[in-house]
Amino acid sequence: MSLSKKFPPNSPCPCGSNKKFKKCCKVFHDGQFPKNALELMKSRYSAYVVGNSEYIIKTTHKSNNDFTNDTKTWKNSIEEFSYYSEFKSLEILDFIDGESEAYVTFKANIFQDNNDVSFTEKSRFLKENDFWLYVNAEFL
Repeated sequence: MSLSKKFPPNSPCPCGSNKKFKKCCKVFHDGQFPKNALELMKSRYSAYVVGNSEYIIKTTHKSNNDFTNDTKTWKNSIEEFSYYSEFKSLEILDFIDGESEAYVTFKANIFQDNNDVSFTEKSRFLKENDFWLYVNAEFL
């Protein structure tokens, strides 16, 4: 069974920007670098929505607890989470920008099997070689 999702490029972007997906987070999924941690966080949320496990893996810092060289298992885990989750919305609560370290606090509204599994977290990002990476999170 394939867990991939088809997400139309002309659909509204899942990050809540009110732009089309193809003009918003998809440009990052296709290789453009986010200019700050907020763009990265939003594009990672959108990657979960559309089931883009490769982008999640590519944008995760090596010090993250989920990071593993077993990318096949990691990829399957991400795709399973994405496939069985209903992503309702993303709410940005705070953004602390910095030169090489930044924080984004957000609420992800998600349901699985009609159960609310929404969460609020403060995510930490580091910039390495001009590329922002997700490091870890504090759940609030």
